[in-house]
Amino acid sequence: MTRETIGDCTLYLGDCHEILPTLGKVDAVVTDPPYGIGQDGGCFRDRKGGGHRVLAKGDWDGETPDREVFDLIRACSLEQIIWGGNYFTDKLPPSKGWLYWQKLMGGDFSDGELAWTSRDRALREFTICNKMHGKEHPTQKPVELMQWCLGFLPDAITILDPFMGSGTTGVACVNFDRRFIGIERHAPYFDIACRRIEEAHRQPRLFAEPTPRPVQEALL
Repeated sequence: MTRETIGDCTLYLGDCHEILPTLGKVDAVVTDPPYGIGQDGGCFRDRKGGGHRVLAKGDWDGETPDREVFDLIRACSLEQIIWGGNYFTDKLPPSKGWLYWQKLMGGDFSDGELAWTSRDRALREFTICNKMHGKEHPTQKPVELMQWCLGFLPDAITILDPFMGSGTTGVACVNFDRRFIGIERHAPYFDIACRRIEEAHRQPRLFAEPTPRPVQEALL
């Protein structure tokens, strides 16, 4: 196991099965586990359905994490936002506080993605195109999406991502002055996450804390 500290961020290279029980309690988990659908690199389709190779093929998205991981996540955190939640319904309790990301991809791509949350609130939607330039991870999400997630966790000081990937959740935390703990078991992605988070630390803080869009209450 390797540990790196960058400002208020602590990053672990290792398996979350082994590391999660050693961390103690955190305020919230915001994460994007493998969905088990084979999106771990190699040949990807563009908007028109053509094929193009973007990243080396990995072996980490053949199956979803086991139930023990989700139990550890819920035990070590007060609140959770877990992207791909529809793939984990057999391992998570019912929730009505789902989040929906409208991806604006078109073609035969999915219209969006769902996040399971521990929130006892109504479903909320965020819209941003997933056509990112310079993508360094096959399932990398926009920083803006993770910043939006943080807006639902206003009291969470320390955020944990046990499937850190290229570090997008960590970058969002740096942008909004949150403490971050990240775990990634693939060394190439761990190195990318360290670099991206270090770069975020060097940037001036240009962002305001996100606030979920208010909803007009019905009049009686």
